[in-house]
Parts: sequence; C-alpha cells; structure tokens
Amino acid sequence: MFRIYPPKADAPLAQKLEFRIYIIMNTFVSTISRFLLGGAVRSFLIKEIKGWENVPKTKNFILASNHLSHMDWFMSGYICSPKKFTFVAQVDQYTGFKKLWRNLIYLWGGVIPINRKSSESKKWAVDTAIKMLAQGYRVVIYPEGGRAYDGVMREFKAGVGKLCLDSGVSVLPAALDGTQKLMPPHGRLKLAKVARVNIGKLMDFSKEREVAAKLDKDSREYYDLCVDVTKKIEKTVRELAKKNAN
Repeated sequence: MFRIYPPKADAPLAQKLEFRIYIIMNTFVSTISRFLLGGAVRSFLIKEIKGWENVPKTKNFILASNHLSHMDWFMSGYICSPKKFTFVAQVDQYTGFKKLWRNLIYLWGGVIPINRKSSESKKWAVDTAIKMLAQGYRVVIYPEGGRAYDGVMREFKAGVGKLCLDSGVSVLPAALDGTQKLMPPHGRLKLAKVARVNIGKLMDFSKEREVAAKLDKDSREYYDLCVDVTKKIEKTVRELAKKNAN
C-alpha cells in the first residue's frame, strides 16, 4: 500500500518515490470518480439542495462544511464537480483492516493526508492544499477536525482560516444534514434519499488578506487573524445548518 503521509526530507529515495506515485495515482483516479459518481449522488442520496446558484461555475474555492458522516465526502464531491477537487483528511485514527480500507478510499478519492497529532504533518497538509489550489483544484476541508458523532457541530479549527489567508482563495461555506442517517458513526451504509445540502455565498476575505500581507506569518497577530476568519466561516456554516433544519 502506498504511503499516505509525506516522507521526511532525509527519507530514502524509495519512500519519496512511493509517495510521489501515490499523489499521481490518486489525482488520476479522483478525476475519473467525479464523473462516475456525481449523477448517482444527486439521484439517490440528496433530498434537497439549497444555494446551488452560489457554486462558482469556473472558479476554484475552499469548500468548508460541518462533518457528520463518511458520506459527507460524496456530498462535498458533488458540490465540487465537475471541476477537479481533492480533500484534506486524517490518517491518525484507524488501525488494521479499517486503516487499509481507509487508505484504499483515500487513494481513490485523491486525498491530502493529515496527521492531526503532528505539527509537521499539519504544515505539510496546508502547504500541499495551497499548491493544489494554485493548480486550479477545489479543496474540501472539514474544519471541525473530525466527525461530530452526536450531531452537534463543534468549534472550527484555525487551519481553515490559515489556508484561506495563505492561499488567497475564497471559501465556499456549506452545511450538510442527513448524511449521518446514510452512514451513522460506526454503523452500516444505508441507501436513502435523505441528505440535505445548504450552500452559502462565496466568502472572499479580501480585507483580511490585505491585513495579513503586512504581518509575519509566524506572529501571534497573524494567528489571531486566522482565528477571526475561521470564526466567521463557522458562524456562516452554523446559520446555514439552522436553515437546513427548518
């Protein structure tokens, strides 16, 4: 199985080559999968979509939404299609067969891996996401840092704000509901047209980026600005989620 985390600078050449092959393969396969799965997701899983007119037709973006289930991937991918896209997702949770299965899904989905317990991995994930955005990819991120098993949205991590400011790319907020019924945490897959998707307007943050350009990225002021951007994104997603519930 290919490496799903970046090798260290002094790692053997074979490990670096292995990881490079992984990046090439998952990009190729994700390109194919978005065409094969898009229609099926809309026809068989999504009950209602609001705000579809807010999805840019050509522009790339950072898709930020709440996270309830593994099925969120399909909803997020549908929003991003037919343009090329990728995900930022964890690699620190599973072991054994579940780890192998996750790795196969990540390979198929074209994922940017992140070990949430490693500051080095977090930095690499952000840097890689920025590179992918620069190449025109749409990047999906779940700022809660994991699934909300109880269905209650958690506080967003500052990484989404940092990615927005560092990349200069706008954020498309979205709220998902019903996906936990399709695949509950630790449960089995159920096929039903119950998912609801509410997409907000594109968030530009141009003023915040002007301020950020004058700051040292390692400074406390820059971090606080990332937190401020993150809180604005979280507030918008929460508002969208309330409308989903009504």
